Amino acid sequence: MNEKELYSILGFVKVSKYRTDTLKTIGHTYKMPTEIARETEFKTSQVSTALIDLKKKNLVVCLNEDAKKGRLYRCTELGHEILEHL
Repeated sequence: MNEKELYSILGFVKVSKYRTDTLKTIGHTYKMPTEIARETEFKTSQVSTALIDLKKKNLVVCLNEDAKKGRLYRCTELGHEILEHL
């Protein structure tokens, strides 16, 4: 990834406290949206929106997409790279 792309994605994440804190909370672990909401004190709906945004940018991935409850999210390689700059 070139610098321009990196800074574009970094700006996308940093412009939203929800996206920033959601990504930081997941970090190098696996988290469910309810765990993220509890740790960040955000509403679950805010976390869900942030996860959708982060997923669209290939920063997080859902490991069990078919699950109705207990979905687990983790950072992608790109997500880890962005975390290093936050």
